[in-house]
Amino acid sequence: MSTVTLALTHTKYSLLETMRVPIAVIGSVAFPAFALLLFVVPQRAVADNAEFATQAVISLSVFAVLSNSLFNFGLNISEAREKPWDPYLRTLPVTGMARVLGYIFSIGLIGIASLIPVVVIGGLLTEANAPLWRVLAGVLALAVASIPFMLIGICIGFSMSSKAAIAVVQVVMFGFAFAGGLFLPPMLFAPWLNTLSTFFPSRQARELVIWVVQGGELAPWVWIGILAWTAVMLVLALFLFRRDEGRRFN
Repeated sequence: MSTVTLALTHTKYSLLETMRVPIAVIGSVAFPAFALLLFVVPQRAVADNAEFATQAVISLSVFAVLSNSLFNFGLNISEAREKPWDPYLRTLPVTGMARVLGYIFSIGLIGIASLIPVVVIGGLLTEANAPLWRVLAGVLALAVASIPFMLIGICIGFSMSSKAAIAVVQVVMFGFAFAGGLFLPPMLFAPWLNTLSTFFPSRQARELVIWVVQGGELAPWVWIGILAWTAVMLVLALFLFRRDEGRRFN
C-alpha cells in the first residue's frame, strides 16, 4: 500500500474514533458559531457594516481553525502517547509520514466543518459578503496560515501529559485569540498591544485571510511571521518527536 493509501486508512479510523465522542466534534464546530451569534450579530453597528462584518466572520473562522488544531493535535497526541496502542502502531511497517498525514487529513476535515456554520450565519444574519472565488481563496489561505497552529499542537502533544496538555492548550488558545485580534478588532488595541499582536501567528493568519478576501495591502510582517513560526515550530516538533521516540522506544 502506498503512503497516501495508508494515510487515508488512518484518516478513516481517526475520524471514526473521534465520532464516538460526539461532543468533541460538536464543541469544535459549534463554539465559533455561538461566538458569532452572541458577540457579533447583536452588535448591529458591526453586523450591518459589510467590511466590519466580513472581518468578524474571518476572525472567528481563524479562531475555529486555531482551536481545532490545538485541541485535536495537542490532546490526541498526548493521549495516544499514554496508551499501549500507540507503541504497537510504531511496530507496524507503516511510515511516520502516513500517520502524520492521517492526523492532518482527519483534523483538517473537522476544521473545514467548523467553518461552515460560521460562514452560513455570517452570510444570513450579517452584511458580510465576498465573491465566491475570494471565499475559496480565503479557505486556501487559512489552510496555509493554520500550519503553525498544527505544529504548536504537535509540540504540546509530544512534550507533556494529557492532563497538562488540556490546561496548556486552553491558555495558548485564548491567549492567541485575544492577542491576535480574533475576539476584539486590533483597531481597538492600545498602540503597544497592537505592536505586540503582530508577533502572534493568530494575528498574522487573520491579516492574511482578510487580505485575500477583501484585498488591500499585505504588510511584510504577515508572511514573514507565518514563515518564521512555521520554521521554528517545525524544528521544535521534530526535536520533540525524536526525544519522545528516544525516551520510550530505546
